[in-house]
Amino acid sequence: MRILLAEDDELLGSGIRAGLAQHGFQVDWVRDGVAAERELATGAYQAAVLDLGLPRQDGMEVLRQTRARRNTTPVLVLTARDAVPARIEGLDAGADDYLIKPIDLLELAARLRALVCRAHGQSDTSLAAGDVVLDPAAHQVLAQGQPVELSNREYDLLHALMLNAGRVLSREQLEQRLYEWGSEINSNAVEVHIYHLRRKLGAGLIETVRGVGYRIPREQA
Repeated sequence: MRILLAEDDELLGSGIRAGLAQHGFQVDWVRDGVAAERELATGAYQAAVLDLGLPRQDGMEVLRQTRARRNTTPVLVLTARDAVPARIEGLDAGADDYLIKPIDLLELAARLRALVCRAHGQSDTSLAAGDVVLDPAAHQVLAQGQPVELSNREYDLLHALMLNAGRVLSREQLEQRLYEWGSEINSNAVEVHIYHLRRKLGAGLIETVRGVGYRIPREQA
């Protein structure tokens, strides 16, 4: 799960990035509001953690401009501004959630997982497709009730496809969700991960839509 972190405090930012990485998040970290707005505009992120007291451009203005462009990326505001009017202003500007510093990293990770699930129309953070169940909180995948060992990339790719069940994701879209800035990406990396997922979870789980990308079919009610 790829997350944008906008935080100008070096100590806090490095701690959040390291903590979220331990919970399976891919984190790109920017330190000012101009960079935050630019990165959010790419649409590459499944959620963002946005400090309000950013240099160059205030986080509240970043949020307003992002929503003015009809960008629906879930945004969790992280700030020391704990007064009720400030929280109301942030929520009215389009924030999806609001946390006051200092924070607990376990709570932050849980809130981000919930935000991403709700953004994809999921009421439960656990995802299921056939006999495969993915539990983001435990960072675990079960097939026929038995745990399956996946690499971090395989897990992230499966998570992206299950969150978007019924929708075709291109190789480029999957790469965006799997890799942070500066990562070296082999030209067939996604195909290799798909191959290993099919081998471990069953050949019929992931469909190839020729010339377009990959999908996990949405189960019929």
